[in-house]
Amino acid sequence: MASDQVARRVFVGLILLSIVLLCLVIRPFAEAFFLAAVLAGTFYGLHKRLRKRLRGHGSVSAGLIVTGILLALLLPLGGLTAFIVAEVSEGARFVTQSVQKDGMTGLVEKLPGGVRGPVSKLIERLPLEQEQIDQKLQEQVTTQGGTAAKAVTGAVAATGTLVLQTTMMLIALFFFLTDGARLVQWIESVSPLRRGQTRELLLEFKNTSVSVLVSTVATAGVQAVAALIGFLIVGVPAPLFFAGLTFFLALIPAVGAAVVVLFAAGLMFLSGHPWAALFLAIWGVVVVGLVDNVVKPLLARKGMNQHGAIIFFALLGGLAAFGTVGLLLGPLIVAFFLSVVRIYERDYGRPNSRLGDPATPGGPVQPGNSRVVLTNESGAPLTEGDAPSNH
Repeated sequence: MASDQVARRVFVGLILLSIVLLCLVIRPFAEAFFLAAVLAGTFYGLHKRLRKRLRGHGSVSAGLIVTGILLALLLPLGGLTAFIVAEVSEGARFVTQSVQKDGMTGLVEKLPGGVRGPVSKLIERLPLEQEQIDQKLQEQVTTQGGTAAKAVTGAVAATGTLVLQTTMMLIALFFFLTDGARLVQWIESVSPLRRGQTRELLLEFKNTSVSVLVSTVATAGVQAVAALIGFLIVGVPAPLFFAGLTFFLALIPAVGAAVVVLFAAGLMFLSGHPWAALFLAIWGVVVVGLVDNVVKPLLARKGMNQHGAIIFFALLGGLAAFGTVGLLLGPLIVAFFLSVVRIYERDYGRPNSRLGDPATPGGPVQPGNSRVVLTNESGAPLTEGDAPSNH
């Protein structure tokens, strides 16, 4: 019969094996589960209030929150997608009909004034006859039609992956809201940490994730408003559409909000407004592009109680290490490190670092309890009989 020590080691090995297998199972949806946990922490307070109003029907409350988040994602994205698809389709149809009907000359005549001259000069320098240019252009239009079809197919596949991840996130969010309290209790019951330490770490995770999420959305809103002001100043067509596109792209750090403003500046330049394009480009880089680095750390700092520089580098480091999800992981990792160090120093550190113990040698003196203690040469406290005389 195996000894208790051998059985313990085998069981520890089984636990580690189960953890590895569990990580392999949840790996395809790790980001979805992580975002669901962040959203659950953000909306749990709202869930409790709704559940109270609904007389304890937690499933109904969670379902309403998940439906609201789904509509908040689908309606704006659906509107922007429909607008972009309609405009791109109309532009492709216009180019195709113009080339087939009037050739390159007819297409050039329909271009904006600021583009027509350079394009005409470029065509004149080409070592080809007009008929050859029209033939080449029609061949390119036909070829690019197939390329566009492949691009649409790839976009549909990518959209399917995004829809799957979003669906998994919403399902996980529903169960986190309905069973989150029991999940936290179970984690605390099986945790090897002292009582209260696990809950403290989970609370730190919640506060940090909520602060980063709220600051990210609020910063995107600030950038969208700043971009809208620039669009209105120079008279960009469809300014609300470009402002909405700025908001959504501001949530994607790899793209950024300034890209939309620079694109609008390029359109203004091609339409014959070079000074407006120059102003908008400067506005996009200086105001819209840099406000992210100022507003987001300031907003995140309020909920995280950390220095703004720490949050700034945590955001950039997380983005570089983990991609887009690193905007949440970076501050969470820093907050986790600081929380672990704080808890260790408080519960396991040196005695003089623990709070609330006025009797600890070298410990802090509590207000109202301070008194002077006289000692003899050996360091022992003096009694009344040993008190020094005034002679």
